Amino acid sequence: MVKWHDRSRKNITKMSFNEIRKFLKEMQADEALKHKVISASTADDVARIGQAIGYNFSGDDLLRFNGQKVDKVTVRKVDHPGEYH
Repeated sequence: MVKWHDRSRKNITKMSFNEIRKFLKEMQADEALKHKVISASTADDVARIGQAIGYNFSGDDLLRFNGQKVDKVTVRKVDHPGEYH
């Protein structure tokens, strides 16, 4: 039995992933945006950059997108020494 919130969460994640894909495609075409993203320190920073230009995804969504590829970009979570989980 799938609970309503499980289906709702899957739909939200699917929508967020679509937003991330669109954002990454725009980023590849815009050098200034690309530089901002590359200079960002955290997934939350990247999400704030995306939100500022109209995309709707969170840093957590971006971390869950780890390993996915959009055109020439593959999203990778970087573990920093001393980072706690």
